[in-house]
Amino acid sequence: MPPGLVGKVLDRHAAGTERPRVVEQQVQSPEPVAHGAEQSRHVLRARHVGADGERRAAARRCRRGRLGQGLGATAGQGDRPAGGEQFDGDRPADAGSGTRDDGDLPRAGAFLVGGSHGVHDSAAYGSRNIRNSSVRHAIAMSVPNRGRSRRFECPLQPPQGEERMTPANHQAPTSAPSPAPSQSSHAPELRAAARSLGRRRFLTVTGAAAALAFAVNLPAAGTASAAELDAAQLTADPFTLGVASGDPQPGSVLLWTRLAPVPYQADSGLPAKRVEVSWELALDERFRRVVRRGRTTAHPEFHHAVHVEVDHLAPGHVYHYRFRAGRYVSPVGRTRTAPAQHSRVSGLAFGLVSCQKYDQGYYTAYKHLAQEDVDVVFHLGDYLYEYAVNATGGSRAYPAGTLPAHFNHETVTLEDYRLRYALYKSDPDLRAAHAAHPFVVTWDDHETENNYADETPENSVPPEEFLIRRAAAYRAYWENMPLRRPQLPDGPDLKLYRRLHWGRLAQFDVLDTRQYRSNQAYGDGWQFPGPESEDPGRTLTGDAQERWLINGWHRSNALWNVVPQQVTFSQRYNSTSTPSKVSMDSWDGYPASRERVLAGAQAAGIENLMVLTGDVHVSYGFDIKRDFDDPDSRTLGTEIVTTSVTSGGDGTEKPSNWDTLMAANPHLRFFNGRRGYATVSLGRESARADFKTVSHVGTEGAPLTTAGSFVTEAGEPGLKPV
Repeated sequence: MPPGLVGKVLDRHAAGTERPRVVEQQVQSPEPVAHGAEQSRHVLRARHVGADGERRAAARRCRRGRLGQGLGATAGQGDRPAGGEQFDGDRPADAGSGTRDDGDLPRAGAFLVGGSHGVHDSAAYGSRNIRNSSVRHAIAMSVPNRGRSRRFECPLQPPQGEERMTPANHQAPTSAPSPAPSQSSHAPELRAAARSLGRRRFLTVTGAAAALAFAVNLPAAGTASAAELDAAQLTADPFTLGVASGDPQPGSVLLWTRLAPVPYQADSGLPAKRVEVSWELALDERFRRVVRRGRTTAHPEFHHAVHVEVDHLAPGHVYHYRFRAGRYVSPVGRTRTAPAQHSRVSGLAFGLVSCQKYDQGYYTAYKHLAQEDVDVVFHLGDYLYEYAVNATGGSRAYPAGTLPAHFNHETVTLEDYRLRYALYKSDPDLRAAHAAHPFVVTWDDHETENNYADETPENSVPPEEFLIRRAAAYRAYWENMPLRRPQLPDGPDLKLYRRLHWGRLAQFDVLDTRQYRSNQAYGDGWQFPGPESEDPGRTLTGDAQERWLINGWHRSNALWNVVPQQVTFSQRYNSTSTPSKVSMDSWDGYPASRERVLAGAQAAGIENLMVLTGDVHVSYGFDIKRDFDDPDSRTLGTEIVTTSVTSGGDGTEKPSNWDTLMAANPHLRFFNGRRGYATVSLGRESARADFKTVSHVGTEGAPLTTAGSFVTEAGEPGLKPV
């Protein structure tokens, strides 16, 4: 490659009928870049792909080709010099980008950058994956674009001080009633095909049924070879949903946008044609020092979402980025690369957010977070809620008819979930936070359905129908989040757990406690523990993820080992009596799973464990005890629970059972029930957590208050007030 030639872009076309198009841009980079052995531009492959793995991958490509299904990742790779940095085994030499550790990429098979679809070996998904992933993938994308679901009815009540979504505190629909329970949101033919895959009892599915499932996969059937729309023909700004970046790595950033000139329409105001999008990365926000630029394609099959992985950047640098489509230019985003993995880093600041129900208030917390001096933001789940949103936006109290009627039902189909992301991302404060900071995201339950567990839905629907819904939710999530290629969904599966590093200062093990968990014991809710919940075979993470977490700790050389995840890890009693009820949806409902994790941390010699949590719509600060029933037992770490951005409304500072709550949980160091977020600063000597709240969310403009600040010293875990 000639000197100075950077930014080779490989378009992934949704159909396998076109060869990858390589776009090269001549850019003089002002910074040094690493050189090494030439890497493949066409295949991202896990290590040690044997002949059997090659044959299986080829067979899957053949099957998918016969079924007429073309799945493309909307990704472009920036121009880069030959070769590249190696990160001490965290990714294979030919893996391009993406965090790699203990199976973060498939052990056998390949991910095609310049081809038509991703190929994943079933082993990459552990024991929970069924054998024929290509047909299971047929379920995922066979979701039609219309439908209604039954309303959620939940008889369980939360403890005082926490809010959960129930009919009493979410906006009820005002449109036509939902269909009777016997009605399905999905075509009978599709459900017949899906039924063969339900309950993990994969039997057989005819080629005709599978072909049918694939045929209705795309937003407009038959667009696998979609024509191209000249971006010059765009007549309205396509960047209405803003820009985002995510998962910073030492030499790489992930850039995201989605084209949506009319975001509240099902087609976003675009025809079912692919659109060329260009992008730039610069050292300054006025783009006088551009270091990378390239072009990629926004495919209709992925709702014109764009995921661009830009490699071979300087570690620990701040960059600015933007996109162009025709004459329109996106807002400018700011992102950064992580420090080199084994470098000595003095500090890191990050934000924590979760639970942002659109119709329960304004995103004032995001407005303040966008102004914070943090390096990265962790979103811990409930990015959206599946419940109906009425025409006035609920608590936002818009003028009547502001929002279209199609938001006024629960999300079930792929179109439903896509439109709901458009609604949430239309908020200017959320867009500002995404543009200001890179995000590391993980989901909880409401991105799919309240309190689901693996393949078990909350409501009584056939398992094959829920599997279809889950696949639609997972696909829409990937389309709308700044996620890398290893997180591309494979039908109703998406491997979201992953590992990130911040020099030798911190290792982040991002968990998924929804997709692999055992069903909640005793019907969910707050219940007395017993043999069902204490069954040692029950798991919150799944066996493969649990091993991955503990093995990662054994190899960690980081000062702080941080676990961003969803539900409360520490024990919470709601009374001083013995026994006390506990939440069956949190780690309290899976005590054997928590015990294995705590034992693993202790065996690995982890001294500075920090768990990050969302879900409960309040702020908590916990000391993590080796034995929560013994206040004098060893403290293994700290748990920082961030409150919600809006979910639950304004909230109150203290619950009515405050005295009981504190007496029943001596390891609880802080509580606040207002809305807001948290920030954490990690240093070589200590870590500091600040719980920040706003007084109200029903109207805009609430000021920000620091409700509490705590430190934990390196080597001496335990929260101490500042």
